[in-house]
Amino acid sequence: MGSMDDPYNTLGIARTASREEIKKAYRSLARELHPDRNPDDERAEDQFKKVAYAYEILNDGDKRKLYDEFGEIGLKEGFDPDQYRQYQSWQRRGGGFSGYEDVMRGQGGSFSFDVGDLFGGNLEDLMGHRRRRTARGADLSATLKLDFIEALRGGERELTFGGGKQLKVRFPKGARDGDVLKLKGQGQAAPHGRGPAGDLRLTLAVGGHPLLRREADDLHMDLPVTLVEAYRGAKVRVPLLDGEVTVTIPAGTQPDATLRLRGKGAERGGKRGDFYLHIQPQLPPAGNAETEEALEGLGGPSGDELRGEIKL
Repeated sequence: MGSMDDPYNTLGIARTASREEIKKAYRSLARELHPDRNPDDERAEDQFKKVAYAYEILNDGDKRKLYDEFGEIGLKEGFDPDQYRQYQSWQRRGGGFSGYEDVMRGQGGSFSFDVGDLFGGNLEDLMGHRRRRTARGADLSATLKLDFIEALRGGERELTFGGGKQLKVRFPKGARDGDVLKLKGQGQAAPHGRGPAGDLRLTLAVGGHPLLRREADDLHMDLPVTLVEAYRGAKVRVPLLDGEVTVTIPAGTQPDATLRLRGKGAERGGKRGDFYLHIQPQLPPAGNAETEEALEGLGGPSGDELRGEIKL
């Protein structure tokens, strides 16, 4: 997918920004760029994804430390900071190729990055060795489309490729649009079968949902209630990912009031976001004489009185 943008630049904050400053910047940009506000605007949608990913990194203390110390490479799957520090130390000492192998393999461990990723494909020149390299099969790329709920729950798909090849692919809970699954050895075979096969990279394309919106790992839903429920208060049943819950609507709830259900959002990497309910009182259909009579009898301040404080 190429190199990602610097998350600090994406959110427009200093590298010393506090967690509250990070959250404030993210919320402001997420509101501005949200697809609901920018329909059919691909640039806004792309920037919205970048903002969400930047927030995911900087809002997670561990990920932020790794990025601050190592940059983008520190966020790759399987990255071992201790081994990489050893490698950096070895590199400063000008170690030879065998030393590099010792550092990367460790004591029975492994280092998951391609040599080409680390050295730009010029390992022989950097190490001062000219060794014949075994040809490797080409990497292949494909897109895997997932439903919104399917991506949240995680699961398994059986894919069929050209030539009838079948492959079971597991995707984790909380998968996001644009995530990439790397399947080692499932790419193109090496020339003449004399080397390892390439990898298969699956880019996830997650569809939208008519009721739910996702911001990082938080989920948002507009919850319609009647005027009576908003005025008197009520207990309302709401379906969530892991079952139905009953929430209490406080008496006197105003439009766009928000209820927060902690730990009921998307699960990703063992952590869960929150679920936000945005209360939307619904007016009854116009033209009903009984409704109009009831509204006339409500009393309270007039419209002019309610708007009396509005001044420009």
